[in-house]
Amino acid sequence: MSLTPTRQPIVPKIKHETIKKLLKQGERIDGRKLDEYRPIEVFLNPIPKAEGSAAVKLGNTFVITGVKLEIGTPYSDRPNEGVLQVHAEFVPLASPTFEPGPPDENAIETARVIDRSLREPRAIRLEDLVVIPGKKVWLIFNDLYLIDHYGNIVDTGMLSTMLALNMTKIPRIVSIEDENVVIDKTVKEAPLPLNLNVVTVTLGIIDDVIIVDPNIEEELVVDSRITFAVDETNRIVGIQKMGMKGIKPKMIDQLVDIALKKASELHSLLREVLNNPDTYIKTLV
Repeated sequence: MSLTPTRQPIVPKIKHETIKKLLKQGERIDGRKLDEYRPIEVFLNPIPKAEGSAAVKLGNTFVITGVKLEIGTPYSDRPNEGVLQVHAEFVPLASPTFEPGPPDENAIETARVIDRSLREPRAIRLEDLVVIPGKKVWLIFNDLYLIDHYGNIVDTGMLSTMLALNMTKIPRIVSIEDENVVIDKTVKEAPLPLNLNVVTVTLGIIDDVIIVDPNIEEELVVDSRITFAVDETNRIVGIQKMGMKGIKPKMIDQLVDIALKKASELHSLLREVLNNPDTYIKTLV
């Protein structure tokens, strides 16, 4: 079941003004520097039954991503490519504002940003996931679950997604007869074919002040937010702006510089985790 927030969190006016005042003074309510991420904690393969999974805590924001693989039919306009589907669910325990219902624009936007961040740079070699050309391919279901919401869902979800995809193993194909493909999910062999890793960096803007990784209270105070998707070759492969207020053209170069710098730090974290996976493996369910 998908879930949707129907109310927005409320920041008392006095706290709202305090956050704004601190930001304009170069300070933040949680003591971080303007360009500093909250602490990041990573768990690999927390869901044993998935083909791949990862959980990431960014401060108190907590996201779990699971990847499942099935044999299915390719899209008619992409007959010789596997299929990637990204979904996001905001579960009720993540926030007192979340209630049962269909996914709202926030969940849909999160899934689409992550989907595009993977699709545009061809992070996954979908052409390598063809089983019977034009007829049968591997379907990748990347399901993201927001467990605790304390701001910056996109960056947390992108990290957990990228790690889960790196952990994914493709089940063994037992037999192929005509168009009937039999797989054995108890035996997982080849890794998912990945071209490169991608991270996102979300920045908050209030007047002329830029902050990295806005927490939930800062998200409600800033004028706008912008997310940059950056691959491991330092290319910007996607941009998503959130919020009604525009961004001054003179700030664009500054935003890009900050995004590239912080993306490099996140890619270093990814490499550290992926080079030492045993250190981060922990079963949560």
